[in-house]
Amino acid sequence: MASYDFDLFTIGAGSGGVAASRRAAAYGARVAICEGSKVGGTCVIRGCVPKKLLSYGGQFRDAFEDAVGYGWASEVPDFDWSKLLAAKDREIDRLNQIYIGMLDKAGVTLIEGFGRLIDRNTVEVAGRRYTAKTILIATGGHPIGPSLPGFEHAISSNEALDLTALPSRMVIIGGGYIAVEFASIFNALGVEIMMMIRSGDLLNGFDDDIRQALATEMRKRGITIRSGVKLDRLEKHDDGYRVVTAAGEAIDTELVFAATGRVPNTRGLGLENAGVELDSKGGIAVDSWSRTNVDNIYAVGDVTNKVALTPVAIAEGRAFVETFFNDNPMEVDYSNIPTAVFSNPPIGTVGLTEGQAREICGEIDVYKSGFRPMKNTLSGRDERTVMKLVVDRKSDRVMGAHMIGPDAPEIVQGLAIAMNCGATKAQFDRTIGLHPSAAEEFVTMREKVPDPATRQAAE
Repeated sequence: MASYDFDLFTIGAGSGGVAASRRAAAYGARVAICEGSKVGGTCVIRGCVPKKLLSYGGQFRDAFEDAVGYGWASEVPDFDWSKLLAAKDREIDRLNQIYIGMLDKAGVTLIEGFGRLIDRNTVEVAGRRYTAKTILIATGGHPIGPSLPGFEHAISSNEALDLTALPSRMVIIGGGYIAVEFASIFNALGVEIMMMIRSGDLLNGFDDDIRQALATEMRKRGITIRSGVKLDRLEKHDDGYRVVTAAGEAIDTELVFAATGRVPNTRGLGLENAGVELDSKGGIAVDSWSRTNVDNIYAVGDVTNKVALTPVAIAEGRAFVETFFNDNPMEVDYSNIPTAVFSNPPIGTVGLTEGQAREICGEIDVYKSGFRPMKNTLSGRDERTVMKLVVDRKSDRVMGAHMIGPDAPEIVQGLAIAMNCGATKAQFDRTIGLHPSAAEEFVTMREKVPDPATRQAAE
């Protein structure tokens, strides 16, 4: 019988890898994990957490301005970008140490360095080889920019979190959630922002009413949004950069931020040495149990190109361990995963968009409400909240809940629980609202939006 150094060797100490390793060790497995950067991965070190801290920093401008309507003095204090960065870095370092401590407490061996497969049971880290009965790959992903001349000079979300100084002007390439969130952050901190989107509009894949509402609110804040822009090249000059479009238009700016997508971290992993296959999009191909085509090698999180969200990676890691280290077979349910976009204003969404529901359910009922948040009545801020429910007409089940406005992510998390329990519109209606709150609107919407066919006939 083969003898191995470890029962489980995890490559990548991000959220998914750490969650899986700790749980496997708790079930008695001998576990090692390797990491070539800081423990914590994209989310903790260079993604969700630092980004949201910067978002909080930008929101204080609104708070100072809104306070005037509530009787406070009208002066907005000076802002110091370096102090915000330093505070953010201290918090990231603290979380990094917490993650390291959690691994140590769980009895997981942490090995510093990037891991590479030598064969199906061997991982090499910093020149030393380790054997394991089971291998888990949780290496995440990384940002990519346009494959056009000069765009090697553009920054990505990684560099955006550590700028030495704020520029006065910035062009952001892309219209996805990363582009939207950083546009909101830097706009709030006083940077002039232009967003350039090749096709579609903001947040392709989100509900159309929410996307359109966000574009309206971002433009109110002075953000320029241009869609249908085909780029030709990026030129670097002594005093900044010039973005040149295929139509020959030139836009001068101080900094260019490319937010055009992320790809799995598979390069240099030695997957070919073990015969691990990739899918058509470059992610590690796995089945519903997170198993690759090699029966002792598994993968979770962004490296699989499934659903690139931190809680999903954690759920996949835990399900993998329950199945193979605790004799408790478990698969991840990818339906009704709540998602937030920390834009200004923020978005919370769960379930099907209106378009998706029409394709899947056929006949649906749509309920929508738009209103001025109560806080804005005294502040005078010209910003509106939009809330929407999408209901399967036949079963009355709520298939989608979408919101843009203050506290949207916090509110939608609760709706996700209800939807995962199969809640119907009638059950929403029977629920007494919490007053006065924006959240109560989700249980008081009664008027259906006319069907497109009905509206068209009326016109």
